[in-house]
Amino acid sequence: MMSMRLGILGTLAVLPTFAQVPNVSLPQDPSEKIARRQLLPIRDKREYTGGTADSTNWSGYVVTGSAFTSAKASWIVPSAVCKGVSGEQYAAFWVGLDGYSSGTVEQTGTLSDCVGPFPVYYAWYEFYPNPMYEVTSLQIAPGNVMSASVVYNGSEFTVTITNVSTGKTYSTSSTVTGAARSSAEWITEAPCCTSSGGILPLSDFGTVDFGADYTSQAGTNYATDGSHSGTIASFGAANVEQIAKVASSTSPQTSTCSILSSDGTSFTCTWAP
Repeated sequence: MMSMRLGILGTLAVLPTFAQVPNVSLPQDPSEKIARRQLLPIRDKREYTGGTADSTNWSGYVVTGSAFTSAKASWIVPSAVCKGVSGEQYAAFWVGLDGYSSGTVEQTGTLSDCVGPFPVYYAWYEFYPNPMYEVTSLQIAPGNVMSASVVYNGSEFTVTITNVSTGKTYSTSSTVTGAARSSAEWITEAPCCTSSGGILPLSDFGTVDFGADYTSQAGTNYATDGSHSGTIASFGAANVEQIAKVASSTSPQTSTCSILSSDGTSFTCTWAP
């Protein structure tokens, strides 16, 4: 049923502002609902020598290659600091395939949002350019250890997200037309879109911890492509990009990430106003 619904939605034009998606009555899995926002491929990418890059929506790590079949990650859900916030702010933490040099993204993760002064936490998945879905059956709280993966089996992608702290998990699958499978990512993102189509403000998440050093999860922050399988660092300097989020007019907050630890999987990203 999931693949059918996403296939139908894939025929709709996804416009810059999520509110412009047509109001279509479709079968609905009671454990999920369409989100009011959307996550995007990397925006305004600028690459530098030494394996670094920046963008207006992503921070984290990317490995490039070809024919990727899996990416796995773990992280600790950070608290959203919402005191004094008016309006809404968002911060997504995810693992995925594609979106660095291609037009689709297959991804799953958590969000630590501010709805005014009130923090909100939830799990989600997205087969971009199809809509993002909140996973309402998976309860999320600050400090929870999360584990997630995206796996391609030759015909469709399966996203799985597990709250290790509660033992609850969710998984769903879909085909994705035009998926290049040219990159794998471990990302902190400011979602889309403001009323003018810009990137949304990034909520104050403090610091988020990714990888085995912080989560004690085995086989985490790994990826597999057509020629290699291993940690982020094992893909080699020529194929690893460390990304920083820079300010934009609609999302002035920034996020920078540490170098990888000695285990090749672990890093932190830190918010700044």
